[in-house]
Amino acid sequence: MEIDWHAERTDLAALTTLDRDPGADAIDLEAVRAYRLGRVRERMRVDGVAALIISDPVNIRYATGARNMQVFSQRNQPARYLVLTQDRSILFEFTGCGHLADGLETIDEVRPALTASYVAAGPEIAERERRWAEETVDLLRELAGLDAPVGIERHNAGAVLALAAQGVRLVDAQATLERARAIKSAEELKCIEASLRATEAGVERLRAAIRAGLTEAQLWSVLHQAVIAQHGDYIETRLLNSGPRTNPWFQEASARVIAPDELIALDTDVVGCYGYYADFSRTFHAGPGRPTEAQGELYRYAHEQVHHNLELLRPGATFREYAARAWDIPERFHANRYYLSAHGCGMTGEYPYLYHAGDFPDAGYDGVIEAGMTLCVESYIGEPGAAEGVKLEEQVLVTDTGTKLLSRFPFEDALLESA
Repeated sequence: MEIDWHAERTDLAALTTLDRDPGADAIDLEAVRAYRLGRVRERMRVDGVAALIISDPVNIRYATGARNMQVFSQRNQPARYLVLTQDRSILFEFTGCGHLADGLETIDEVRPALTASYVAAGPEIAERERRWAEETVDLLRELAGLDAPVGIERHNAGAVLALAAQGVRLVDAQATLERARAIKSAEELKCIEASLRATEAGVERLRAAIRAGLTEAQLWSVLHQAVIAQHGDYIETRLLNSGPRTNPWFQEASARVIAPDELIALDTDVVGCYGYYADFSRTFHAGPGRPTEAQGELYRYAHEQVHHNLELLRPGATFREYAARAWDIPERFHANRYYLSAHGCGMTGEYPYLYHAGDFPDAGYDGVIEAGMTLCVESYIGEPGAAEGVKLEEQVLVTDTGTKLLSRFPFEDALLESA
């Protein structure tokens, strides 16, 4: 499909303010990196963790700003990893990639990674894991000693077992890293808003491209192209679907051809500019006719749920209190509900998860909503066996007094007003 990037739609004229000039962000990225590294080290102090061994590429990027083949690195672990203490930061980088971290003040030293995975070592994997563990123990002994706990996350099982066999007191690093990432600085928020503005411009192009006869994948590709062209990273999911594939949710973009007057549901899930997540959802009407009353009813329910729950987000409120006061999902939509009421959002989806009241006894956990958290409030409305469903979502900042809306893409007047 050939895309005319200069095409205009009169009903999108109000969206011109969403255009983003990448050179106008004026973000102090060194301050962003210093804040994030400080957050991790402060949580290490609170949790009593002497060192971290970090292999999740998102967490490496959070702690240092170092970025390298992020999707590849998520699958091939530990192909690159970071050893972090209170006063040292050593990045073990993938073969031939050591130069990528040049100039990053958050990294004291770059060394070549010893990849302890089966694809790298084959039948010699146990020996490779033993070597990796011995080298890592020698470094930990030098940097932090071996008396205090060492946090680790997302390494393969054999490497972790080999490290434990060396006598290292291992703990799960997830809590330390997730709690560090949960509170955003003012400069981080500039990154988030830049990512949102770029993604919104992409969704504007997607909306303008909607027409019967396109496949779902062709339409989804419009967003992907726009995100990459604006220096975003990648899209984490393929959540665009149409007509009967909008119900139930979580159906990925396919070769299905969009038909006239169907609903089209989208969840952006964009890891965008500066590596920050732009996560909002919208549902569109394909036209050329007007939405039906049934389509409008679904949309209004989802719109009501999102906005009711947005009003509940206040600093100091507990997760349990939020769940108890959240929008009561009508029984006929309950079985197909979205699995969360809201969730944290930073460089990806993150802590905390806020559950529906009915799910809280089995899945929920308590905590406190804090100023500086960025959260996404979710809604999916679709009745089991019915023709279509609606997905909506907004991204917000929790402030000292309430919330600030971060996502700005408009809702669909034709669906809100359909009767």
